[in-house]
Amino acid sequence: MSKSMPFRQPSRQQSRQMSVDPHNEIHVQQDHYIGIDVGTGSARACIMNNKGDIVGLASENIGLWQPETGYYEQSTTNIWRCICSSIHRAMDQHNVDPSSIRGIGFDATCSLAVFSEDTDEPVSVTGPRFDNADGNDRNVILWLDHRPVEETKKINATNHNLLRYVGGQMSIEMEIPKVLWLKNNMPKELFDRCKFYDLTDALTHLATGNETRSFCSVVCKQGFVPVGVDGSVKGWQEDFLTDIGLPDLCEDNFKRMGGVNGVNGRYLTAGELIGTLSEKAAADMGLPAGIAVGSGVIDAYAGWIGTVGAKVNLSNETLNAGVAKNDVSQAFTRLAAVAGTSTCHLAMSEKPVFVNGVWGPYRDVLIPDYWLAEGGQSATGELLKHVIETHPAFQEAMSVAETFNANIYDYLNEHLREMQEKTNAPTISYLGRHFFFYGDLFGNRSPVADPDMKGSVIGLSSDKSLDGLALYYYGTMEFIALQTHQIIEAMNSSGHVISSIFMSGSQCQNSILMELMATACDMPVLIPRYVHAAVVHGAAMLGAKAASTDKDGKSEPLWNIMDRMSKPGKAVRPNKDEGEKKLLKAKYKVFLRQCEQQREFRREVDEALEGWKR
Repeated sequence: MSKSMPFRQPSRQQSRQMSVDPHNEIHVQQDHYIGIDVGTGSARACIMNNKGDIVGLASENIGLWQPETGYYEQSTTNIWRCICSSIHRAMDQHNVDPSSIRGIGFDATCSLAVFSEDTDEPVSVTGPRFDNADGNDRNVILWLDHRPVEETKKINATNHNLLRYVGGQMSIEMEIPKVLWLKNNMPKELFDRCKFYDLTDALTHLATGNETRSFCSVVCKQGFVPVGVDGSVKGWQEDFLTDIGLPDLCEDNFKRMGGVNGVNGRYLTAGELIGTLSEKAAADMGLPAGIAVGSGVIDAYAGWIGTVGAKVNLSNETLNAGVAKNDVSQAFTRLAAVAGTSTCHLAMSEKPVFVNGVWGPYRDVLIPDYWLAEGGQSATGELLKHVIETHPAFQEAMSVAETFNANIYDYLNEHLREMQEKTNAPTISYLGRHFFFYGDLFGNRSPVADPDMKGSVIGLSSDKSLDGLALYYYGTMEFIALQTHQIIEAMNSSGHVISSIFMSGSQCQNSILMELMATACDMPVLIPRYVHAAVVHGAAMLGAKAASTDKDGKSEPLWNIMDRMSKPGKAVRPNKDEGEKKLLKAKYKVFLRQCEQQREFRREVDEALEGWKR
């Protein structure tokens, strides 16, 4: 489809398929939309009807290669195959008619995908030969790959103005450091033929053949500053790319990164129509060609789309489908916490709000002219897993949990309740009143933004029992809740107005953690109906937006789609027990001191060792 030709949405009569059964009863077939979510370990597909209900859901594990410590690679060829397999299975679950699919939306991790400008084929990112010797088309450097250490230091040493839009420092997880690493390690003639995509944009490229890029991808992870922001003229900053050693990317108006909007490139906000499904992609997916494909987003941002639009009555902190239509301004008060291995914290604002240690503000990435900020915890799910699995009582706990056919987290939660009852404690938090666990074992993303942060424990004992494990586990949950409070406090003190937390991810099922979060932050925590599918549900809404595009190229506002299609879940209220409030307030003061004193101790030792050589 020509980029200049708008997608022509079928009329309401055309978009409802009709069939007649043997009894001459007419059945109107619903429209459906597909959401694709590519996470670190799997690709997921959901089928959503026009009421926002998920009627099909399937996933498939994707390949992951680790050629060296800290190096993580994937393949768009493998990812695409997993996407297509997931779509086939999700469609089959409820015998969804392929002709009822109206739109497709994508989200993916913020990973770097590399293709050849000449052939549009994957280019290997595996050194030192970069020759695809194993035939796996490993052309993706995963977001958590930490190979460009020196490149990241070089970038941050520039102190370029654009760095203020990524919390003051560009993270090693972002994509420009990875591009620079490739330049420093690839044969020059190969690097000169490469073009670069955020993974989400690579997938919409494979789906449509178009080179359109997503503002979400390039603004959040590639150093693109939207035109008009701080005097930005072309989006890409030529002086920055030149200073860090990538002047070649500026050639031909930045063509290898996506070009200049309206000149030799095209950039869209979330869900805006990129084009239609190509014949090849349609054949791979088992769908008809011509289906609308929306501009994609980074996976955490799809979590924002899939959660914060739920109708909420905060007067009694319940989710209620009967509440009047949401206004987009309500999003300003809602923090989306997308929790998995790590947790991303996303907040929207009408004006730019700068917060130390928080990425952004990013304009136009989800809704035109609005700004997003992204805080985060480097490890939450991974931290819980690490603390549990490294404790001496782990194997015993696993054995007991298996006898009850329970997972380890449910078992430990029940064990904490038994400890509370046994000791006649007023709350579970009372059990850990003198146990102070600080858990930045994987560094700090927000709000300290210090990758050298580590963990600490006050109240360490020799207890190797199940009780000791349960106490460590509780301390870890308390840390996650208190650090969430710290992040929200930092954001609100800088100008945000967050008053509720909209969670997604498997941690939503942990009732003790959610209650701690609500009480520690003193605000309601809202749990979505689709706990495990909030992100891919958000991706499907991008497909719905693309499908709404009329003959003039205008589409339904994303917030309206979220308002209509989001599903009410449940709310967790802060505990009203004054004793627990006082306890967590005191524990928060200690938490802040543990955070600051660790950095202070490091400074004191480093100062003492200045000039000392071994």
